[in-house]
Amino acid sequence: MSDEPQPQQPAQGWAPREPQAAEAPGPGAGDGKPKRPKRTGWRRLIPTWRMVLGTFVIGVLLLIGLFYLGYSLVKIPPANALAMKQANVYLYADGSQIARDGDVNRENVSLAQVSKAAQHAVLAAEDRDFYSESAIDPKAMVRAAWNTATGKGKQSGSTITQQYVKNYYLGQEQTVTRKVKEFFISIKLDREKSKDTILQGYLNTSYFGRNAYGIQAAAQAYYGKDATGLDAAHAAYLAALVNAPSEYDVVAHPENKAAAVARWNYVLDGMVKKGWLTESTRAGLKFPMPKQQTASTGMSGQRGYIVNAVKDYLTTNKIVTADELDSGGYRITTTLQKSKQDAFVKAVNDKVMSKLDKKNNKVDKYVRAGGASVDPKTGKLVAMYGGIDYVKQYTNGATREDFQVGSTFKPFVFTSAVQNHSETQNAETITPNTYYDGTNKRPVQGWSGSYAPANEDDRSYGDITVRTATDKSVNAVYAQMAVDVGSAKVKQTAIDLGIPSDTPELTPTPSIALGVSRASVLDMAEAYATLANHGERATYTMIDSITKDGKDVVDLPKAQTSQAVSREAADTTTSILQSVVDNGTATAAQAADRPAAGKTGTAEEDTAALFAGYTPDLATVVSVMGQDPVTAAHKPLYGAMGLDRVNGGGPPAEIWAQYTRDALKGKPATDFDLQLQAGAEETAPPATTQPPQQPGTGGQDNGGTTGSPTPTTGGTTDGGTTGGQSPSTGGTTDGTTTGGTTNGGTTGDGGTTTTGGTTNGGTTDGGTTTGTTDGGTTDGGTTTGTDTGGTTVGPGGPQTTRKH
Repeated sequence: MSDEPQPQQPAQGWAPREPQAAEAPGPGAGDGKPKRPKRTGWRRLIPTWRMVLGTFVIGVLLLIGLFYLGYSLVKIPPANALAMKQANVYLYADGSQIARDGDVNRENVSLAQVSKAAQHAVLAAEDRDFYSESAIDPKAMVRAAWNTATGKGKQSGSTITQQYVKNYYLGQEQTVTRKVKEFFISIKLDREKSKDTILQGYLNTSYFGRNAYGIQAAAQAYYGKDATGLDAAHAAYLAALVNAPSEYDVVAHPENKAAAVARWNYVLDGMVKKGWLTESTRAGLKFPMPKQQTASTGMSGQRGYIVNAVKDYLTTNKIVTADELDSGGYRITTTLQKSKQDAFVKAVNDKVMSKLDKKNNKVDKYVRAGGASVDPKTGKLVAMYGGIDYVKQYTNGATREDFQVGSTFKPFVFTSAVQNHSETQNAETITPNTYYDGTNKRPVQGWSGSYAPANEDDRSYGDITVRTATDKSVNAVYAQMAVDVGSAKVKQTAIDLGIPSDTPELTPTPSIALGVSRASVLDMAEAYATLANHGERATYTMIDSITKDGKDVVDLPKAQTSQAVSREAADTTTSILQSVVDNGTATAAQAADRPAAGKTGTAEEDTAALFAGYTPDLATVVSVMGQDPVTAAHKPLYGAMGLDRVNGGGPPAEIWAQYTRDALKGKPATDFDLQLQAGAEETAPPATTQPPQQPGTGGQDNGGTTGSPTPTTGGTTDGGTTGGQSPSTGGTTDGTTTGGTTNGGTTGDGGTTTTGGTTNGGTTDGGTTTGTTDGGTTDGGTTTGTDTGGTTVGPGGPQTTRKH
């Protein structure tokens, strides 16, 4: 056998092992660390710390990215329409409120116009750390969410900044989108606006109930005062309302008073805690019951008339445009004085409205009234009566221009005569003592056309002075005077005194003297105020001041005065108008118990009666008008208030007297300080001593037919009831006949009446009258159907012949 070792044979069932590749070392191999066992079972569901950390970091980065994305994308939007909408507030001269217009009852005010007590009360109620905290309060948001979730009631976690953003920029909808926008806008706003600005905005946009938006409207709605006058007790209640406006109104919901008082106490306690209110002051406070909630008055009563008149004044004078007014936010202080306004309303109610029987007297349904009162020295409108109620009668009786002014225009003719040193047809200077022929339907001389106006009730007066003709409102005299002066000059004098140049029917014809023009009562009051102020016209106004959004002052035209007519012209007119009150058609005005001057007037067919008068301190015009409430047609007032006829010396003068007495109560009565035209103080000699005059110069018209009317012994003038006398067709009584009518002779005041007969022929010195009768022919033109209230047609055009 060989000595070399032989390979051993494997045992049966055993196979040699194949060579294997070297195995890689496992985890921890060679470093001494044991291998981490794999997690199995439920442990696999728990994230590792690496996963948690990674997720957190990614989440933070994502939130930061989203925050910056949102911050950059969300812009501060313009204010929403509701937040911008405000009411315009109209105030009396003393600051008391007349009315508010607009759908939203809001009046923005500056923070300085809100009392410190009110500012602190709102902060104590809503956000005590407002001045020290950021725009958002995460803790408050979490707390509010928790309280809501646990059933402790819905609570807001919003700061004042967030609430302001919701009110002013966004809306009240509860959506995620709105909350996200609110979040980012609040942060931006806090960086861009001061805390005071934000608080001011919040106070102006918060809702307090009673349709009151903002602290100023709320102060007025609950306590009738401005926000600047709120003390701690009243302010705390208003602050409590912000949390639940409807529920905490203890007048509307007395059953919730306990909750409201608890909230009020919470606010006050917060003020004490923050050091805004002392303990001792807090202890002495009592819950301030708010006033009863009044129904929305809107534009009822005089409010609508005043508001619309103010708007017209502002837009007409281009102080504020209509669009600007519609945007709201104006606080308009008028010149109207509340005491005088109330006195005016009471006078109209006492003398007219309380005497109407609309159920049993159809004519009483036609009665309307208008009035205006102006301070002569300043031109300020101090009172205005527009009608019984704006919501029932929309047309303002003080500003309407569709009724004739009647004989209240006559003083302007005489003023113009003195102003222009005018003379009669025979070169005699026109003064209060100048004689004119007062024969009924006497044709005017010196006019290219034909005009022969009828006197009141077709009465003839013969030769009378201008003063007496004014007392009795004789149309024949004043029509002739207008021609003597020049109707164009008369028109210009009226404009200078204050009548607008575009007044309807203000035309330079003889009829201008009888008041065919349709100036408003307000315009007439301005003109009469100029007479009262010795011819010096003060700039008319009804506005004292205007602010916008509580701070911006709107410029008003500067008050100016100008000498419209000479003092002599104005004062001499005043002297003859004093006689009208003392002896003429306006004796009812004596009830004012102070020196007064004035003139009565009646529109054609007795559709309106007026009295225009003044004292040295107050000029007032009153009109009582007739209008069908359905068709708006002008209606005669025969039988209204149980009177046969409504004359200017009746209800209008009575209203004037009561109003003037009450409006000037407590003010010493003063006499007129007059500087008269030369010769005006002299007493005119009897008419019978005067030499014959040319027609139109004061001489007796020897050829006119006087008709022998019976003297009225029981009737009244433009100042009262015509003693059972039936109303004349188309005419009015504008003067008490104290004497009588002379046929072919002359009657002075208080003279003897001569009855019967006609005058000598038809011939006068200097002119011929051919059978002048109703409907007859006059020298210079043809009279077509001239009767009481008729119209004379001639070269001068249609001329109304019945104005008193």
